[in-house]
Amino acid sequence: MRIATWNVNSITARLPRLLAWLEKSGTDVLCVQETKCTAEQFPTEALRELGYESAVNATGRWNGVALLSRVGLEDVTTGLPGGPDYDGAQEPRSIAATCGPLRAWSVYVPNGREIDHAHYAYKLQWFEALKAAVTADAAGPRPFAVLGDYNVAPTDDDVWDVARFEGLTHVTPAERAALAALRETGLTDVVPRPLKYDHPFTYWDYRELGFPKNKGMRIDLVYGNEPFAKAVSDAYVDREERKGKGASDHAPVVVDLDL
Repeated sequence: MRIATWNVNSITARLPRLLAWLEKSGTDVLCVQETKCTAEQFPTEALRELGYESAVNATGRWNGVALLSRVGLEDVTTGLPGGPDYDGAQEPRSIAATCGPLRAWSVYVPNGREIDHAHYAYKLQWFEALKAAVTADAAGPRPFAVLGDYNVAPTDDDVWDVARFEGLTHVTPAERAALAALRETGLTDVVPRPLKYDHPFTYWDYRELGFPKNKGMRIDLVYGNEPFAKAVSDAYVDREERKGKGASDHAPVVVDLDL
C-alpha cells in the first residue's frame, strides 16, 4: 500500500500534474494540503474517473485539505475537534478518514507568520488541539498516521541554513516543542534522514532560485503510530515533481507500507 502527502499550492492550478502523478506513482491514499478552493470547486469527478474517492475540507481561496483514496473512505472527520478559531472561524486545516486498513489525517498546520503575530499564538494553540485529537484517535492496533504540511522544521538539519531563520517562525523552540509533544503521543517520524539526498527537503521557495540552489526546508512530515511505523517498507521525497513549469513549491512525500 502506498500513502503520500502533498501540499499542492492550489489544486486547480496543479490538477493536470496531480492527475498525471497519481497515475504514474500508483498512490493508494493521498493527503492534500492548500487546495485553495471551495468544496464545490474541488475536482471530485476528475479524481473519481481515476478511481479515487475524495473527502474535502475547503471553504475558499486560502488553506483547504483533502484525502483521496482508492482503497475506501469511511468515518470521515472534517475539521480539527476542539480546534481554535482564527478571526472568528475555524480554518479548513484538517480532515481524517479510515482508508482500508489504516486511519489517516491530512493536516495543514498554520504558518505562524511572525513570532509576535496573533497567527503564531494560534499556531501553538492549533498544535495543542491536534495533540488532544490525535491522542483520542490513535489508540488501538490499527495503523494510524498524521501526514501533511506541519510548517515546522524538526531540527536545524531540516533547513538549508538555520542562521537565515534567526528570529523567524518554523524553527523556534516553542514550535519544535509542540512538534515533539505530538510525537510523544506515540507517533514516529517514519521518513528517515538521510534518504537519497543528504538533505531530503520537501519545500523550496519559488523566489531566489530556491529549488535549483537547494535552499529548502523539510516541513512536510509523516508521523505514524507503532503499527504504521512497523509496516513501513520504503519512504522518499519525490523531488522530480518539484521540477518544471507549473510545479508546486512542495514535493510529495511517499511512504510504502506492507499491509
